[in-house]
Amino acid sequence: MKNRIIRDIIVFAVSLLAPQIMQAQGTTYLSNLEQPSIGSITVGNDSWYASLFQTGNNGGGYVLNAIQLAMANATGSPGGFTVMLYANNSPDDFYPGNNIGTLNGSLNPVNEGVYIYTPPSNLVLSPSSYYYIVLTSGTTVANGAYDWGLAGANSYNPNGGWGGVTGVWNSNNGSLWNSPTAIFPQYDINATPVPEPLTSFLFLFCGGILLCVRDRIRHRIKIPWP
Repeated sequence: MKNRIIRDIIVFAVSLLAPQIMQAQGTTYLSNLEQPSIGSITVGNDSWYASLFQTGNNGGGYVLNAIQLAMANATGSPGGFTVMLYANNSPDDFYPGNNIGTLNGSLNPVNEGVYIYTPPSNLVLSPSSYYYIVLTSGTTVANGAYDWGLAGANSYNPNGGWGGVTGVWNSNNGSLWNSPTAIFPQYDINATPVPEPLTSFLFLFCGGILLCVRDRIRHRIKIPWP
């Protein structure tokens, strides 16, 4: 009997939560891809770049769906292009901290265009937190460089409480970062809000109460279970 009640609670909770999950769709929270390019920055294994952004205030955080990058024509013969997501070093120090995920996408975006990069699994971004899009490659700039397009203004059309770039960091080794400069790489970020755990718990808790009450009523008046 108890197992059946537990089963019914789970089914009830899933039936309530499933519509929310099915209706969840990705949202583009930051984008300046519609702006004309005014130039580019060269990316190599001796020329790393990190572009800062801030997530919105959804209590459950956000599942990262994709990051799109606007790339210009590469120079020379580069290879091993890599796109990563870094956490902020600390609340008081604004520079890239730990690598929290390497994104999947083209390893050789040598031609001008927009390239899509996705996380290998569900990568959840915390609410109201700072992250960096970090680019590097496997070749030195002297041997060949990828070129990340730049827009002319700090305008990323933010929504949902997200914030765009406040600066771009550069490093020659990915460990020591120079002070940020006011340039605006071209990208967009698509993510899906995560339902807050409290909401899911309340659905489950209320469903359990209803089913337990139903069981007690049927037991007292001796109505058989279907």
